[in-house]
Amino acid sequence: MTDIMSLRLALLTISDTRGADNDPSGDLLAGMITAAGHGLVARAHERDDRYRLRACVSQWIADPGVDVVISTGGTGFTGRDSTPEALMPLLDKHIEGFGELFRHLSFADIGASTIQSRAFAGIANGTILFCLPGSTGACRLAFERIIAPQLDVTTRPCNLASLRARFLEQ
Repeated sequence: MTDIMSLRLALLTISDTRGADNDPSGDLLAGMITAAGHGLVARAHERDDRYRLRACVSQWIADPGVDVVISTGGTGFTGRDSTPEALMPLLDKHIEGFGELFRHLSFADIGASTIQSRAFAGIANGTILFCLPGSTGACRLAFERIIAPQLDVTTRPCNLASLRARFLEQ
C-alpha cells in the first residue's frame, strides 16, 4: 500500500444566499481538499431545496469518478434548512461517530450552541458523504480534525480511505 492515496472529491454548497462568487466556506474547503493532496473533481451550488440537493448528490454517488462528497450548509433548524432530510435517505450506512465527534469538538468553540448543528456523515453506494454546517469555522474544524485524517491512509489504527474498496462488499 502506498502512503499517499489521492481521492476524488465533489463539493456542494447549499445556500439561498451564497453562490460561486461569494462562498467563503466552499472556497475554504476547496483549498483544504487540494492542499491535502486530493482532487476536486466537481463543485456545485444549490439552493435549500431537498429535491435539487438529492438530485445533485445522487448524480455524484452514482459516478465511479467520485469517492467522497462534502456538502456545506443547510444543517440547522430554520425552515429552509433541509440537508439532513434531503440526503440522509440516500445513505446505505450512517457514520454516527462523525456527528457525535463534530459536536464534541465544536463545543470548545461555540459552547452549547453546538446542539443546533445536524452535521452528519455516511456511506452511499460506496461513496463517503460528509454534511457540514455552513460556517467557515465549522468547515475548518470538521475538515482538519475529522475528515482529513479519515481520508489519509496513514491514519492509525484505521481510516475510511483504506476501507473504501470494501464498502460495497456483499
